[in-house]
Amino acid sequence: MPGTRKLGKTTAQRMAMLRQQVTDFLDMGRMETTVTRAKEIAPMAEKMITLGKAKDLASYRQALSFITREDVAKKVFDEIAPKYADRNGGYTRITRIGARRGDAAEVAVIELI
Repeated sequence: MPGTRKLGKTTAQRMAMLRQQVTDFLDMGRMETTVTRAKEIAPMAEKMITLGKAKDLASYRQALSFITREDVAKKVFDEIAPKYADRNGGYTRITRIGARRGDAAEVAVIELI
């Protein structure tokens, strides 16, 4: 499937990693990671915020099935989503900050706008 980055992991490993990174990102609001991982995290995080804007039980349960911690899901619905009530998408920003010293991987900061 074009456009899907495998990130050197099997499907189950990749989904577990992305779920955890999205959870941590939504909890902190900012994260430093590689550019390719940031590009994979952004659409998933934006979908969770869009679910938070719906404010119904079905959306909350759908978000809980992806987000790994219940307190973060509650934070998305109570604090983060209301900030973006008048905005139609584009809740994240990816800024490249250079190469990592150890392996020269290109690093980026992903943050909530």
